[in-house]
Amino acid sequence: MNYHIYKESPFQTIISFHKLIEILEQIATTDTMYRADYAKAILKEIEAIPQLKNGITDYADIKKYELIIQHLLADLFPTALTHNEIKAVTIPFQNFTFNYTERFKNILANAGSDFDMSIRNFDAHQFYINNCCLILKAYYKQNIDFNKPFFYDIPDKNGVIYHYRILYNADFMEIIPTEKAVSLTQEDIDLLIDNYNAIDLWKEKFPEGSWILKGFGIITLFDATTENAISILKTNLIKSDIKKISSTVEIENIFKSIFKIENLHFGFVIYNSEEKKFIRPKQYKNDIKSFIMSDTEQIDCGNPFFGCSFNNLLENSEPFVISNVEQFALLPGSEIMGQHLLHQNIKSCVFAPILKDDKLLGIIELVSEKARELNSVNATKLDLILPYLVDTIERYNTDKQHQIEAIIQREYTTIHPSVYWKFKQESEKYFDTLNHTKDYILKEIIFKEVYPLYGQIDVKSSSNFRNKTVKEDLKKQLSMLLDIVSTENEISKLMLLEQRKFELQSQLEQLNEPLRADTEQQIQRYIETEIHPLLKNPKSSPETKKREALYFENLDEKSGMFYHERKKFDNAMAIINKKLANILDQKQVEAQQIYPHYYERFKTDGVEHNLYIGASITPSKPFDILYLHNLRLWQLQTLCEMELEHHYLKTSLPYELDVTSLILAFSSPISIRFRMDEKRFDVDGTYNARYEIVKKRIDKAHIKGTLERITEKEKITIVYSHSQEESEYLKYIKYLQFKNILEPEIEQFEIEDLQGVSGLKGIRVKVKNTQKKSREKISYQDLLNELN
Repeated sequence: MNYHIYKESPFQTIISFHKLIEILEQIATTDTMYRADYAKAILKEIEAIPQLKNGITDYADIKKYELIIQHLLADLFPTALTHNEIKAVTIPFQNFTFNYTERFKNILANAGSDFDMSIRNFDAHQFYINNCCLILKAYYKQNIDFNKPFFYDIPDKNGVIYHYRILYNADFMEIIPTEKAVSLTQEDIDLLIDNYNAIDLWKEKFPEGSWILKGFGIITLFDATTENAISILKTNLIKSDIKKISSTVEIENIFKSIFKIENLHFGFVIYNSEEKKFIRPKQYKNDIKSFIMSDTEQIDCGNPFFGCSFNNLLENSEPFVISNVEQFALLPGSEIMGQHLLHQNIKSCVFAPILKDDKLLGIIELVSEKARELNSVNATKLDLILPYLVDTIERYNTDKQHQIEAIIQREYTTIHPSVYWKFKQESEKYFDTLNHTKDYILKEIIFKEVYPLYGQIDVKSSSNFRNKTVKEDLKKQLSMLLDIVSTENEISKLMLLEQRKFELQSQLEQLNEPLRADTEQQIQRYIETEIHPLLKNPKSSPETKKREALYFENLDEKSGMFYHERKKFDNAMAIINKKLANILDQKQVEAQQIYPHYYERFKTDGVEHNLYIGASITPSKPFDILYLHNLRLWQLQTLCEMELEHHYLKTSLPYELDVTSLILAFSSPISIRFRMDEKRFDVDGTYNARYEIVKKRIDKAHIKGTLERITEKEKITIVYSHSQEESEYLKYIKYLQFKNILEPEIEQFEIEDLQGVSGLKGIRVKVKNTQKKSREKISYQDLLNELN
């Protein structure tokens, strides 16, 4: 055993038995003969060693006079209690002890020679100040309660940690000031007790070695292992962040202390009541084990693996205890479960339900490598632990639910952070009236006087490309079926096969014509009802069966059709949308710094976005029209970056798809309303409907007097209706030309009249993409990996 002695102290420590000797001298003069004779004998024995009364400063002398000290302390350490009490002589707060009872000796012997005898969570700083507080209480008579619980954590020979509460008896000590001692006023004392952590101040008022601590203390240890281990576990489990809970090893050590079992192991699973499954909780630090599930992530509670073993646990919510797994594995219906446990070297175990309001939250697993170490008797100790586990698992489930709701709001709804305050405000009003008799009707969320900005970047001729890929897949599928039918017909000479061959040939020729809306569905229905049943003929030739197997390998699992070219096209569209949407989302973070505004985007055959800015959306910040102009310039520049990104991206795709870009400038403020049925914002009222009409019809419009679309590949088209909008955007274009982002040429034109809308004009300008961009070539496979 190693002692840790603190060197700095306000005390000069003198181990002295003078107070005990004075008591013996009084007993020696009494009339009680046997007590007097005993006291006289002890006094005579120590007469030749005056330092026992005057004081010992060299701790080595303690060992020298060990036997005599033991006789001197016999009244305080009765032989009859030596195997029961955990007791020794000590100096308060100092890790130095001697004259142990037999039980204390055995505890230290089992701890081993390498054990460090030190107070838990106690350092030199606390040691110094606690000694000073001892002086304040004993000498200055201050009512200071400074004795917090102290513990020794001592392992036994098997490594199980025992926790002992330390109790001090200072009846045989006295505190004496030296000439170095500082005389303290009440103001000094008040200053000290208000500054516990100011070590320099304490050392100033109590200089090192300025007081004498004379005598000895008695330390008594109380075995508080179970209570203390539960307290440590509780402290661990109440941490706000469940990911900061200690590792499995540390938790296992706590359970080992509670159950006093060396090779005890701990596991845990969560119960999903909706799916009736056990699930391993990945959110825990270092992934807590599960001996029920082993390496499986989740398992159905109705799995035959459990047999009838868990019925009592699941139905009656009672612990399932196996004191002897080897015998359990021999019982009918328990063989699989028993062998599963034995394979993990588990010989006894306890599976206890964690319940909240009679609802099963999870199962705590305790297992041992020895039979009968865990049993129904010591399993009752779990009653002390389970309440804290219930709170932890309930908090875990609540936190998880909150995170899921946050994800749903972020990923699946259109409640943007800029307008969240309005929804929260209305929801709080609704919540506050839930317990009132009068029903509260949720008010509609409306933002008035906001300026709209709309933009899109669209894949050009995407419908034509999609139809082309559909045709190619259908042709390949029909050709392969035609080949199979022709081969089988040559062998069997069946007239029905000849007819099917004719029908397949006709449908193949039909695909040379423009694709009709129902062509794909008609061909798919024909193949499924007329051709596929023929391919299941068990009398088919080996050659035909080989071709049929190859055909079915090429079918898509979901659609039952060929999906090769369409898949490449869909992937190309998904890659374009993801790349362009990422740029827009990243740039939006910057745009919100200009002035907080509402933002939403949609992925179609390209990426669309709506922006709304105004004082009603951000009432906490004064609005100026300057912010609108700033946002318009941001929008134009962002579309330029998206165009440029696509230019360098398209060469890596299986289809070289072009995009067109469009901005709609609208200077009149409008109102937007949250549509509860659609869970999205839309313009409010017929007065603002013109903006929505223009937005929906403009991208297919033509330049007035021509058949040319207003949008063109690698160019950005700006649609407007007022001269001030034209002047504003021409300034932005000129600025971006100066920054070498746009080409010098600017096209301006009138737009054909749309249904219900006339007088629109347009500006079109090409994004500069002739400069070589310093970037590494990305392969199509890399893009697919990124997509997935």
